[in-house]
Amino acid sequence: MNQHNDPYYLIKDQYRDASNLNARIEIHRRFSANPYGWTRWLFDIIGAAAGLDVLELGCGPAGLWAQNLGRVPAGWRITLTDFSPGMVAEAQRILGDAAGRFRFEVVDAQEIPFGDGSFDTVIANHMLYHVPDLDRALTEIHRVLRPGGRLYASTIGREHMHELDAWGRQFGLALLDGIGLNEMVAGRFGLETGEAKLAPWFQPITLHWYEDSLRVTEVGPLMAYILSSIPASEAALAADKLAAYARFVENELAEKGSLHITKASGLFEAIRKELAMSRRLTVAR
Repeated sequence: MNQHNDPYYLIKDQYRDASNLNARIEIHRRFSANPYGWTRWLFDIIGAAAGLDVLELGCGPAGLWAQNLGRVPAGWRITLTDFSPGMVAEAQRILGDAAGRFRFEVVDAQEIPFGDGSFDTVIANHMLYHVPDLDRALTEIHRVLRPGGRLYASTIGREHMHELDAWGRQFGLALLDGIGLNEMVAGRFGLETGEAKLAPWFQPITLHWYEDSLRVTEVGPLMAYILSSIPASEAALAADKLAAYARFVENELAEKGSLHITKASGLFEAIRKELAMSRRLTVAR
C-alpha cells in the first residue's frame, strides 16, 4: 500500500492537522495565474444544482465553505466530515462563529454512517485517490445519495505540476513520496481515469476542467510544498538532495525571474444512477 492511501500514515502523519495541506494550498493561493480561485469556481458549479442536504467527505480545513460563506443558501443542511479528527477540529476552528451552520463528524468514506438516501449532494474535493478501497467508497456514496443526487469529485491529471518531478529527478528525489505522485493519483482516481471509475454507479458524468497554472517567484513556498508531502524521516535522509534542489530553484529564479508550473485539475459532476438488484448485491459484498 502506498503511503498516500495508507490510513495510518494519513491520519497520524500527513493529515494529523492542517499544516501540510495548508503549505500546499498556499503555493496555489499566492502564485496561481487564474485570479478567480479554485474554491469560488468549485462553488459556482456545486451551488448551481445542489439540493438541501449536502455532505462533504474529506473536508480538510473547510476552505470551500470558509471562502464562500456569504454564498451558502440559508436552507442548506451541510455535514462536514473528514477521516482525521485533527482536520475536523481545524474545520470547526476556521469556520469560527459560523460553525453552528454545519454538522461535523469524523467519517471514513468507506463506511459512511448515514442512512440510505440521506443527501442530495456529496462532495469529495481532491480526496478519493487517498481512499484504500475506492469501489467500497463509491458504493457508500451511491447509497447515501437520493435518486438523482449528485457527486462532485475533484482531482488532478498526470501533467499536474509535472515540472517538480522532472526537476526532482535531477537530484535523485523522484522516488520520495512527496514527488512524482501523479501516476499513482491518475491510476487510482485522476482526470484521465475518473470517469471509468465512477461509471458503475453514476451516469451521466461531466468533467469540468479548471484552467490555471503557477508562476512561482520565491523558493521558500515551493520547497514548503515539496516538504509537506514527504515524511519527516525521509526528508532528513534526503537533506543534501533537497538542499541541492533548493539551490537549483534559486538559480532558476535568479535567471528567469519566475518558474512556470503546469496545473491540471478539474471536477467530475456525476449523477447517481439506479442499479439493478444483482449489481447492488455485487458491490455491497
